[in-house]
Amino acid sequence: MSSDIKVALVTGGNRGIGYELVKQLALKDFKVILASRDPEMGHETTQKLKESHLDVSFVVMDVDNQESIRQAAITVNEQYGRLDVLINNAGVYLDDNKKLVSMDPSILERTMTTNFFGAYHVIRSFIPLMEEQGYGRIINISSEYGALSEMSYPGAGAYKLSKLVLNGLTQLISAEINDDIKINAVDPGWVSSDMGGPSAPRTPKQAAESILWLATIGPEGPNGGFFRDGKRIDW
Repeated sequence: MSSDIKVALVTGGNRGIGYELVKQLALKDFKVILASRDPEMGHETTQKLKESHLDVSFVVMDVDNQESIRQAAITVNEQYGRLDVLINNAGVYLDDNKKLVSMDPSILERTMTTNFFGAYHVIRSFIPLMEEQGYGRIINISSEYGALSEMSYPGAGAYKLSKLVLNGLTQLISAEINDDIKINAVDPGWVSSDMGGPSAPRTPKQAAESILWLATIGPEGPNGGFFRDGKRIDW
């Protein structure tokens, strides 16, 4: 594959922010891999984008399943031999407005499995492709709820903790990686989607636009930061 062609992968790419990220990356001439755990929805969404003459392919990947992630990484390596941009977008919000110590522990466990461990295992499986070429951009979709200051307020405890730890993961990996590989976290804001609800003020397109600049930053760009609308925010 030509070194001029960039390959990007988006988890949870069949709807909401993920769908817009896939679409806008393809419009920027990336070869985009839409990852989804639902084969039917994934194929259907990919076909829709292909009908718009966008270079999008599909891979089945359930971020809650390590073997599924490993198989997806093998598929990407076999088909493309590289990965330039990885966006960890897949996530859940399962909180039921109960105190953290009062909620069913399975809610916290399921939230951490998807929002934190899912991203961790995806990075762990795909970063070797970036290390082979000495280049890569990793973007973790976080939330303002993951800021340390938010831990002083009650509510959404499982979700908050999952994003707090995701932010910590971002910082730790940024300190460990070498070459021109960069990892950053982004708060997309309150977005009208299945997770954000219909009354949210931001559209998925607006959210995607606020994220994608990190996909094309140069070697002088940020590493290990937390951003919203292009501005660094406190952890």
